Amino acid sequence: MTGSNSMSSGYCSLDEESDDFTFFTAKTSFFRRPQAKQVAKSVTREEEEEKPTSITEDEIKAKIDDYNSKVTENGMKLSSDGTYTGFIKVYLKLRRPVTVFSVDGKSPGPCSSSDSSDNRTSFYLPSDAVKQLHISSTTMVREVIQGLLKKFMVQDNPRKFALYRLTRRDSQDLFQKLPLSECPLYLRLLAGPDLENLSFVLKENETGEVEWHAFSVPELQNFLIILEKEEKERMRQVEQRYAAYREKLLRALGQVESKPG
Repeated sequence: MTGSNSMSSGYCSLDEESDDFTFFTAKTSFFRRPQAKQVAKSVTREEEEEKPTSITEDEIKAKIDDYNSKVTENGMKLSSDGTYTGFIKVYLKLRRPVTVFSVDGKSPGPCSSSDSSDNRTSFYLPSDAVKQLHISSTTMVREVIQGLLKKFMVQDNPRKFALYRLTRRDSQDLFQKLPLSECPLYLRLLAGPDLENLSFVLKENETGEVEWHAFSVPELQNFLIILEKEEKERMRQVEQRYAAYREKLLRALGQVESKPG
């Protein structure tokens, strides 16, 4: 690998894109809000990852030729040593804010919560952000996660995140958590270029409960700031609602008292 996007092993580079990302900060809750139940065709389930079967070098070459025949750009290239390179797209679906170092003390977006002592800023990445990665057949999931975080200058521990494969079966979305040693480009080759057959999604590494010890002190302080702001806003809404209700009651009482005997 070359450049600032190099990693410890394998090959992984981040394509420079002309689109500039706009970073949005939290306007709602840090925690997930309960959502209405969806219809059966949009049910999302999470399943254990199935180990793909290995294929021979001749089969790999044949699959690469078939893959390249279905795309007009960003095909796969086979090397003389049997490895190959290609592109994958990773969708970022993060529900919690991430921490970055602000540039020149400036926050990357409005209303960001920052810690002036070390120029750290917490904010939400835009929903459904997508990044294209140029990787090799030896690039593992842990390197993909590290490369994405490095590209966005995210300072959070990579263990907070996990890479999932998204497939669809019987009109249902199936999320399967990939092991850190898995090679995403191999999965892309087996599935073909159609994103309907396979997509990669970066999400929080869900373990059943929040691992607070994995957060730094500035991050925890930023979370408290966000929660305090939301608490005040919630109190204001409740007070406003009951004030309006009280006004309606007083008006109704006034109308009753004004009526003759």
